[in-house]
Amino acid sequence: MEIICFKMVCFCVSESESQLDVCGKASLNTRIVGGQVAPVGSWPWQVSLQRSGSHFCGGSLINSQWVLTAAHCFQTTPTGLTVNLGLQSLQGSNPNAVSRTVTQIIKHPNYNSQTFNNDVCLLQLSSPVNFNNYISPVCLAASDSIFYSGVNSWVTGWGSIGSGVPLPSPQNLMEVEVPVVGNRQCNCNYGVGRITDNMICAGLSAGGKDSCQGDSGGPMVSKQSGRWIQAGVVSFGEGCALPNFPGVYARVSQYQTWINSKISSNQPGFMTFTSTGTNSDLSVSCTGLPPVPTTTPTTTTPPTTTSKPIFCGQAPKNSGILGGTSMATAGSWPWMASLQKNGSHVCGGTLVALDSVLSNANCFSSSPVASEWTVVLGRLKLNGSNPFEVTLNVTNITLSNTTGTNIAILRLSAQPTLTDYIQPICLDNGRTFAEGLACWAAGWSPGRGGAEEVMQQFQTSVVNCGNSSSSESICTDVFALQQGDSGGPLMCKQGGSWFQAVVLTDPSSSARRRRSSVMTFTRVSTFDAFLTKTLGTLLSPASNTTTTTSRPVSQSSGGHPAHSFIFVFFHLLSLTVCLQLFL
Repeated sequence: MEIICFKMVCFCVSESESQLDVCGKASLNTRIVGGQVAPVGSWPWQVSLQRSGSHFCGGSLINSQWVLTAAHCFQTTPTGLTVNLGLQSLQGSNPNAVSRTVTQIIKHPNYNSQTFNNDVCLLQLSSPVNFNNYISPVCLAASDSIFYSGVNSWVTGWGSIGSGVPLPSPQNLMEVEVPVVGNRQCNCNYGVGRITDNMICAGLSAGGKDSCQGDSGGPMVSKQSGRWIQAGVVSFGEGCALPNFPGVYARVSQYQTWINSKISSNQPGFMTFTSTGTNSDLSVSCTGLPPVPTTTPTTTTPPTTTSKPIFCGQAPKNSGILGGTSMATAGSWPWMASLQKNGSHVCGGTLVALDSVLSNANCFSSSPVASEWTVVLGRLKLNGSNPFEVTLNVTNITLSNTTGTNIAILRLSAQPTLTDYIQPICLDNGRTFAEGLACWAAGWSPGRGGAEEVMQQFQTSVVNCGNSSSSESICTDVFALQQGDSGGPLMCKQGGSWFQAVVLTDPSSSARRRRSSVMTFTRVSTFDAFLTKTLGTLLSPASNTTTTTSRPVSQSSGGHPAHSFIFVFFHLLSLTVCLQLFL
């Protein structure tokens, strides 16, 4: 058996405000490519532990003088131990590198070298380090953090790239994207009882992506609210990247109290990671696995849960003044999704249900495997900072499989929390889009939107389709459709809500011109039967719009309604205060 280690510990206390100001920020991390060399400065908390100049384990910087790593890295106390920060490669020049010796090695007192339970360790550096773009601390997962199956996570390190396959020269820092695997499933994979509450698992059921020897002690991180939060410390595994044997990590959120007890000043920044949607791991069962415990109310009154209706087509940040610029602003089109393969944008899409995204089937002609895709919501720029974005894995891709134009529904690994920047759009189920109605398209394509590749928006108008007119078609004036826009929406506003009339297609295969000033598209309503079968009841617009078949869908109280009186009141109050300041 080969040992694979990923473990981390995260803790949060009231005195840690200074670290919360700086932790989890990676200003140079503008593009992520799984399973390849990490761009310089992408993971500024990553450290290399070296003995006599040779790398043996990883770790993560959690404040200016402490590093989190795995206890199993220190079965004996190594001689010539150094902590190396700001490294890109283990060989050659590293202009941003800084080195420190270690004054304290604190292994968890309950670490078990046989089971790898409590596989965490703290290292105190000989002197503090200065933070910069290449050296800065990671945030740690607070004790109330929740990581559901499917949560996007990243693991970094200089370990082997396969069992017995060393990292090739110049031994650059590597990164890989793996989804969280629930502890019930992981116990079924490894044998019931092997995985404890102090562990968290991550990997693909098909294998192929994992940490390996030499990665031990390094961080497993997830991004939320614009910050990177460490969820695990590389600990162990069966071989490297084997099917149905995910990597096992120390669950950082379990060690908040212990870490805070050891770091008395300038404590690490702790943040609560919260998964949305439902926990699919609760439905997992196998021989020997205890059933999910159920709680019995202690009072005669049954507990009640509050849910709020979710309406589609609401864009609180869309001011309605959209003319004059082709660049969208944050939140203008909150249903827009970037469909990514290996970290690169391929197609657009739209959030059309709490856990589903609509796109064009052509986007998946060469790669229909769900595990190869991720969906980014709340994004404005393909490059640069996107503080409101959420990245989710895709668990299933369903194609409409009709003649002619085809669409696709992507099922997400979790339901995103709805915000002003993430909202579903309404789907056309047979509405009338009158000639002259102003509609919009939006999307990303290479070379547009400047260096940051900001989302572009295009206004057009509904026109008469002429002889080709049918209930299955809608025609518009010509606009600048490009390949990267495929899968995105043509959207029209009616009765205060936005409706998606069309799934955009590659201009070479559809949106054909009947004459020089007209583009023809297949209407979304053409796929009503497929959409209803795949999605169930469609979301409804707010009550000031009329619909025929759909009803509001409820979300738990963690979601947010699109509008509220309080929301409007505080905006008016803020505006009044601002005006007074300038009088």
